[in-house]
Amino acid sequence: MRIIFMGSPDFSAPVLHALHDAGHEIICVYTQPPRPAGRGHKERPCPVHAVALKMNIPVRNPVNFKAVEDCVAFAALEADIAVVVAYGLLLPKAVLSAPRLGCINVHASLLPRWRGAAPIQRAILAGDDETGVCIMAMDEGLDTGAVYLRHSVAITEKTTGGSLHDELSIIGAQSCVEALESIASGVLQPETQPKEGVTYAKKLSPAEARMDWEKPADELARAVKAFDPWPGTWFEHNGERIKLFAAHAESAGRGEKAEAGEILDSRPAIACGDGTLVLERLQRAGRKAQDAADFLRGYKFEVGEILS
Repeated sequence: MRIIFMGSPDFSAPVLHALHDAGHEIICVYTQPPRPAGRGHKERPCPVHAVALKMNIPVRNPVNFKAVEDCVAFAALEADIAVVVAYGLLLPKAVLSAPRLGCINVHASLLPRWRGAAPIQRAILAGDDETGVCIMAMDEGLDTGAVYLRHSVAITEKTTGGSLHDELSIIGAQSCVEALESIASGVLQPETQPKEGVTYAKKLSPAEARMDWEKPADELARAVKAFDPWPGTWFEHNGERIKLFAAHAESAGRGEKAEAGEILDSRPAIACGDGTLVLERLQRAGRKAQDAADFLRGYKFEVGEILS
């Protein structure tokens, strides 16, 4: 099939590779424009842009599709279908209807749960037992289109935002190739999403990754997993920001006299709104992340201190 691919971050790249390896003709790739990055603040193409350049596929970077000429140029490609994976722009009706078979989206959740920008992390934060990938026919709503295929995966105690991101990216690539074969033959028809169970996964912000010790310990433990590797949960101690990349909750109460944020022992365990959180892997600014035992050889917490 003649495919327009629309995607930007690392999550999208395996899907582009899979479509190319399956023998489809990728006639053009649309990505977010290059942006300043690194110490020199030089413009750097996003991961999908970089992959497309290596494949010698033409790349376009419209800021949006408000300009009529951008919509006309998209339609002039005469694609069979457009595959959209974490592209980062809302598509107008003129774009959605331009390809012969419309546009499909690879979305990292089991729709209608977790529509929106950060479904991977929100599923972990909420304590969901499973999530997955949906291949969806796009419409003008926010992840409201009918679903062609869905594949589920378990969320375990070891699941992090990073590990789930990578797992769903690979599953999404495989599912997309599978769906395209059936869509092209007319065998696969999409099913309308149920009206019940709709939730929205708002965009992540570094501010919400700050540890709030008034919250329950199990909720904070999920946050540590969800925000690994980005934005990384953190707290302040003696004016220094310390990132936290692994921790576990214990149900033991913080005691009648302990305050939320109080360091209870040398592991260190921190009193929370409910239960305690044992810190397992930490990182100081400009240094590597370390297991707690190694971290504490060069850094000291005092039992009884109160973390803000």
